[in-house]
Amino acid sequence: MTIYRDSQGKALTDYPHPSVAVDTAVLAVIDGVLSVLAFADGRDGTVRLPGTFLHEGEVLADAVRRSLADKAGIEGLSPVQLLVFDALDRDDRGWVLSVAHVVAVPATAVAEATMVPVTSVGSMAFDHAEILALAVARLRDDYREHPDPWRLLGDAPFTLLKLERLHRAIDPERSESKDTFRRLMEPQLRDMRKLERGTVGKPARLFVRAAPVTTEQANR
Repeated sequence: MTIYRDSQGKALTDYPHPSVAVDTAVLAVIDGVLSVLAFADGRDGTVRLPGTFLHEGEVLADAVRRSLADKAGIEGLSPVQLLVFDALDRDDRGWVLSVAHVVAVPATAVAEATMVPVTSVGSMAFDHAEILALAVARLRDDYREHPDPWRLLGDAPFTLLKLERLHRAIDPERSESKDTFRRLMEPQLRDMRKLERGTVGKPARLFVRAAPVTTEQANR
């Protein structure tokens, strides 16, 4: 095999290589509050996101899935890449780049995991507070104009009130009125021509999404 050499005659192996890690913000709305999967760092007790180092012959997505399965018992998720964190002093163990990811899931998917309200996490290990802030901002962008793009309500029909409560849990600072929210979301929904059952008062109409919206589309 021909060894590649650059203009200075150096091979790739002549250069120092950083370790590569993945860290993932797993978000869910728990009891009406936006929360994140977090656990105590075994070294100093600070809170951290689930993560791991990339193994040889492994792609980033597989490393993320492995870390979530090993550290939180969660499988079958498809996290989205956010940003590479590469500050030279971000990890006191050495030169480590972290590829940050985010995924939002229904509360039922993390029923056995340790979820912490994003506003109550406190001090975090490494630069995980920055990763979490970026992940929350991304999620709020996704939910600004589209109805539940991460499908946190699942596939069952829902009322406009339930949809609005979800969106306001994700971003409590949403300022539009109920009527404005309805006018924004209702054209993107399909009326099931059915009413919610088992409720007190006037039954509300049930809706589903008119068409799937990917998180990539939602963030354009």
